[in-house]
Amino acid sequence: MFQKILVANRGEIALRVIRACRDLGIQVAVVYSEADRGAPYLELADQAICIGPAPATESYLKIPRIIAAAEVAGAQAIHPGYGFLSENSQFAEQCRESGIEFIGPPVSAMEKLGNKDKAKELARAARVPTVPGSEGIITSDEEALRVARAAGYPVLIKAAAGGGGKGMRLVREEAALLPMLHQARAEAEAAFKDGSVFIEKYLERPRHVEVQILGDQYGNVIHLFERDCSLQRRHQKLVEESPAPNLPESVRQAICDAAVRLAKTAGYYSAGTCEFLVDQQHNFYFIEVNARIQVEHPVTELVTGVDLIREQIRIAAGEKLRYQQGDIVQRGCAIEARINAENPDQDFRPSPGTVTVWRPPGGPGVRLDTHVVPGYRVPPNYDSMVAKLLVYQPTRAEACAVMRRALREFIIEGIHTTIPLHRQIFEHPAFLEGRVYTTLIEQEILRFRRSA
Repeated sequence: MFQKILVANRGEIALRVIRACRDLGIQVAVVYSEADRGAPYLELADQAICIGPAPATESYLKIPRIIAAAEVAGAQAIHPGYGFLSENSQFAEQCRESGIEFIGPPVSAMEKLGNKDKAKELARAARVPTVPGSEGIITSDEEALRVARAAGYPVLIKAAAGGGGKGMRLVREEAALLPMLHQARAEAEAAFKDGSVFIEKYLERPRHVEVQILGDQYGNVIHLFERDCSLQRRHQKLVEESPAPNLPESVRQAICDAAVRLAKTAGYYSAGTCEFLVDQQHNFYFIEVNARIQVEHPVTELVTGVDLIREQIRIAAGEKLRYQQGDIVQRGCAIEARINAENPDQDFRPSPGTVTVWRPPGGPGVRLDTHVVPGYRVPPNYDSMVAKLLVYQPTRAEACAVMRRALREFIIEGIHTTIPLHRQIFEHPAFLEGRVYTTLIEQEILRFRRSA
């Protein structure tokens, strides 16, 4: 086992990894930028190392500085968290070339899965269904028109590299295809330095269901069941839950088995997530793999009892999986609400600033993952999430009731947050009945808020 780990991240996930290291008896160092200087969670590490100014490109994305920090700290491994460099195969390779273990998947698997087009090829090889559309990168206008006609409108243009909605365009008629194709390429090039795009059939009102996997370095792979992440805004998740509501058991099993097949085909180890779209007839289609720990990993931890961060660390240290598939049981219902420093009434405009009042919820069935304390300054430089509010109960109805109570208790002042929106989500009939889909917030909940 490692003696010391460097955490190459910030905020909530940095604190989460620090705590996991403490639980395992491992010393921990953490990096920080000038924007995060003085953040309370830094005091919980054995060592905190400044790696540069506020912009992520000069700090959390600066590979040489992070590796140098690990060397100064005497760390044998680096945990990248999520975001930043967590899915950067070059970073993983440079860590290992420097004699520092990267707590994540092998470079070969990251390269296979990091590009959506290559990942789809791998999925087809693993007999995992993919969304109808182009079999590779679109190389010409003529090919784009041919593929879109074959798939049938509406279609979705998607960047092959990256995510988060960048380089993505919904096209409902042929006249708009080529202009949007060129726009998507330009946006993808600007965001990811890769203008490659592909075309898929657009599924109306699909669900977003993902499967948590764990694999070790000896070829063992298991799934830890699924999470429904359908409630989103601008392709960014807001609510996640497990089990996925109203999903037939046969579909649940098939989608979990497909994720394991894909991971084994890719030679994957560590924690990861296989993401799927599920249409209204419960057909499912692979869309991508997140080769890292997910923001919403605590949802799975609550329903399975498995600490995913600890398992990541053990796997990176060369240990075999401590679980077989039959050991993993899905019990109860867990739901996570992402609390972001954003104003939902102004198109989710970021709301950085100082938290003047912080009154967190508590009580039975409530878990709050956060690095924020009263007086904390939310910087404008990074992702706007300030907390993950989780509830766990025997049934979904009980979990929703506890979430409503916790959201009423949760008071944050000094910044705008998504708490008022979440309060409406957990009162909305469609959500409470489990009739969820990826555009529910835009099509129903936000529309209701604006008309109120």
